[in-house]
Amino acid sequence: MHDIWNPWHGCRRISEGCANCYMFHLDSLRDRDGGLIYRTDSFRYPLQKDRAGHYRIRSGEMIRVCMTSDFFLEEADAWRPEAWSMMHERSDVIFYILTKRADRIRECLPPDWGEGWENIFLNVTAENQRRADERIPVLLSIPARHRGVMAAPLIGSIDMSRYLSTGMIDQVIAGGENYGGARPCCYEWAERLFLDCRAVDVRFAFIETGNVYCRNGRRYRFRSKEEQSRTAYRTGLYNPGRKIIFRLEPQQGDLFGMDAYVPSFRSPRCRECGMRVICNGCSECGRCAIP
Repeated sequence: MHDIWNPWHGCRRISEGCANCYMFHLDSLRDRDGGLIYRTDSFRYPLQKDRAGHYRIRSGEMIRVCMTSDFFLEEADAWRPEAWSMMHERSDVIFYILTKRADRIRECLPPDWGEGWENIFLNVTAENQRRADERIPVLLSIPARHRGVMAAPLIGSIDMSRYLSTGMIDQVIAGGENYGGARPCCYEWAERLFLDCRAVDVRFAFIETGNVYCRNGRRYRFRSKEEQSRTAYRTGLYNPGRKIIFRLEPQQGDLFGMDAYVPSFRSPRCRECGMRVICNGCSECGRCAIP
């Protein structure tokens, strides 16, 4: 995925998966307090246009929401209605929402949510069996068109088979932990999720090993995110699964016309990237040498 919308920044730790949160780590490197929660300057990003009058976020894109916070954070209650309004207006864009606060989803949905909006991909984090059993049943109880689970940081084995068998989960992503204090991620944990997903044709991606990776009784340390992603890809633990169909509404004219987004994979790193199965395409930022 190449684009992110962070309408607010900062968070509070609420579970063991938060212990070594990357947001807190990166903020600390800038001498900032990750616990300070505030509305960002990019709050209205979904509605921003370029000089030619075209939306910066193009029709058909998938945008990750609140990657440096939590969309259902209590402190964001005053801002969330406007965020929902923008997502409703951009019914031609897919918004990927991930939360650890599954218990707050229902009370924070917009009044016209109904059975769910086609352009909202609702996901919960499940870092171990305890949190899977706590959050996934809540996710399944919420009316939604598209649901997914992010098993990251994966810090324990998870049996997700009974939830996957409902046919209500579209995608599962797994990945290890990074930065200071990173806990091991074991190949066998990712393999179990992969096999469970493959059995019911659910999309699965093992996106990265994390800094500390265990396989066949050996422990490996990877500093480079690229090395982590490449190692994860080479395990073969990815499954395209059944196609996820988002019935998006065109903003104006043909949704798949000139302004529609077409993913590209130009970077050499894309060939062996753990995110390839779920990726929204290269950002073409120019930091990679293009062959």
